[in-house]
Amino acid sequence: MKFPRRRRDPVEVNLTPLIDVVFLLLIFFMVSTTFETRQALELELPESAAGTALEASPVTLVVTERGRYRLGERELGAAELGEALSAEADQARLHGLVVEADARAVHADVVRALDQAGALGVRQVRIATRETQATSTQAETP
Repeated sequence: MKFPRRRRDPVEVNLTPLIDVVFLLLIFFMVSTTFETRQALELELPESAAGTALEASPVTLVVTERGRYRLGERELGAAELGEALSAEADQARLHGLVVEADARAVHADVVRALDQAGALGVRQVRIATRETQATSTQAETP
């Protein structure tokens, strides 16, 4: 007896659900990842031997060597500094203001930032520094 052969449908792998899952995972990781933007800013803080470590302030103003300012995520020029600081003035009065000025920054740019903070009533201002490097060439006594 001869049986008729059934025709088999060609086997296909449906990749659409796999692609959907991959895109959903990609979107999830992009949204849930926090990006550290402060690492991109190359800032060389001046050294200080008498500095003490303090907790971070929620209001940090960065002065770059080119005379630009960064407050939070915003990069500002000298003209926009007063308006941006006034938006953060309540937090700065409550917790203080940390000024992170590059060691190569012009002194006038730092003073301009301090003047703006003083005009807004911010009285607790700290200037960020880094520890001095211990010299290894000190004479040892036997």
